[in-house]
Amino acid sequence: MSVVPYKDKLDPKKEQVAEMFNNISPKYDLLNHVLSLGIDIVWRKKAIKKLKKDAPKLILDIATGTGDFALEALALNPDKIIGVDISEGMLQEGRKKMKKRGLEEKIEMLLGDSEGLQFEDNKFDAVIVSFGVRNFENLEKGLADMYRVLKPGGKTVILEFSKPSSFPMKQAYGFYSKAILPQVGKIVSKDNSAYTYLPESVQAFPDGEDFLAVLKKVGFHSSTCTPLTFGISSIYVGLK
Repeated sequence: MSVVPYKDKLDPKKEQVAEMFNNISPKYDLLNHVLSLGIDIVWRKKAIKKLKKDAPKLILDIATGTGDFALEALALNPDKIIGVDISEGMLQEGRKKMKKRGLEEKIEMLLGDSEGLQFEDNKFDAVIVSFGVRNFENLEKGLADMYRVLKPGGKTVILEFSKPSSFPMKQAYGFYSKAILPQVGKIVSKDNSAYTYLPESVQAFPDGEDFLAVLKKVGFHSSTCTPLTFGISSIYVGLK
């Protein structure tokens, strides 16, 4: 049974996730930084550094949202970054951000589905995702399509929440995600379901070794997992 944002609706997970992000898009950036105490910015920088020596020229940012990870990837000096997302609301916020910074040519933001990417095989030097893979309706299908559009020798870098396993972080994180996060999210975003869904989706996600096994299954090799901040999130790297 897959975890969905709106339990009273029968729509598939993909449609519910798009609706949820459309609902919270105006407040998404603020919420992200508040709820992670700003650590998400540091996590993104660390993840992008995993691509530094590869110097990718064409980058695909999956589940780009409002484009924060794409903006971070500019540090790699690529020729172009294409961001795709299933939420038009999030993309609109992202496009405003890019326009303000004069980056519309450098970072293109397109409506698209990670499980059916509209790109030819072997196109991108790197495929990146931050906090998006646990929202895939079909995890294997989404990762397999990322593998397909990556050039041979290319690299994927995935930043995703994970579950801290050691005392006292496990207990503290459990309390924060169940008691505090949904309340703050509800007040700021006005969407009751969005931040109840977040901890539930993290719990259901196969993190650590389990996720590395899925990466291997769809074809990635030499995959690694780097836990961050006591295991609250992790950076996964895989090669094609």
